[in-house]
Amino acid sequence: MASIETPHELFVHKLGAALTMEETILDMLENLQEEASDPKLQRDLQDHHRETQQQVENLKRVFQALGEEPEQQPCPTVEGLEKEGKQMIKQTDESLVDSVILSGVIETEHHEIAVYDGLIITAEQMDDDDIVALLQENLEQEEGALDKAVKSAEQSAKQLVRS
Repeated sequence: MASIETPHELFVHKLGAALTMEETILDMLENLQEEASDPKLQRDLQDHHRETQQQVENLKRVFQALGEEPEQQPCPTVEGLEKEGKQMIKQTDESLVDSVILSGVIETEHHEIAVYDGLIITAEQMDDDDIVALLQENLEQEEGALDKAVKSAEQSAKQLVRS
């Protein structure tokens, strides 16, 4: 018999995977700050680290609103993105590492946006405005981070192609 049997259990499980995702990303952002050479990229990664800490707190508040203990669940997609990013950085000339980082940030942000879209759809059906608002705040931060990363990647690509 399946261990997830109700919509509530499924939501809590997916919420736990989102918590794992954000906590994994906190570690990734710390490592990427060290790998990045461009000071602006380092600052952007640091800013996103602070936002991600707030996102973790928002997720814990959602658990609390549900009367559940925060419990991490596996998040293999982010683990895969992290593994791919580390491999690419090892294989790439130092002059291209910032481009690899930006590409990885873009990929990761798209995944996070998809996760929050799914959680928000379910939370809206649960008719809990507080939970929706917390998840929406995280989604908007992810969309902002994606926009910033895309613009930085475009600038970086222009510079690299011209060199």
